[in-house]
Amino acid sequence: MSEYANNPKANFDYEILETIEAGIVLTGQEVKSIKNGMASIRGSYVKIINEEPFLIGSAIPPYQAANAPPDYEPQRSRKLLMSKRQIASLIGTSKAHGLTLVPLKLYGKKGFVKLLVGVARGKKKYDKRETIKKKDIARAKQRGLGV
Repeated sequence: MSEYANNPKANFDYEILETIEAGIVLTGQEVKSIKNGMASIRGSYVKIINEEPFLIGSAIPPYQAANAPPDYEPQRSRKLLMSKRQIASLIGTSKAHGLTLVPLKLYGKKGFVKLLVGVARGKKKYDKRETIKKKDIARAKQRGLGV
């Protein structure tokens, strides 16, 4: 599995409770662009519209800007491919518990581009401070041991 794009801020801002793998509907030039590492899912989110999940806010620039169609939009919303059971569970958990659907990473699997979606709860400011403190302590221990 090769990783094309990730969302490192998601693990800092959210507490990931569950992850789900989803396919994504793309055009040919978008696949080439993603495989070249030009995609970004920073600041994007997953929204369920009419019982269909969509990735909103991701940026996938054209593979070759000179050959891009005139109506190509890099920030368009892209449909996610999931089973009906997965979609139903996402709808239930996100509405019942007030959770958020966050894209974690874009990666390749058997020639297809997949998106890892996390069901997440937002962290409070003091939780974020605690996370930073734990990372600092771990870094200090590593430096002290000389590993």
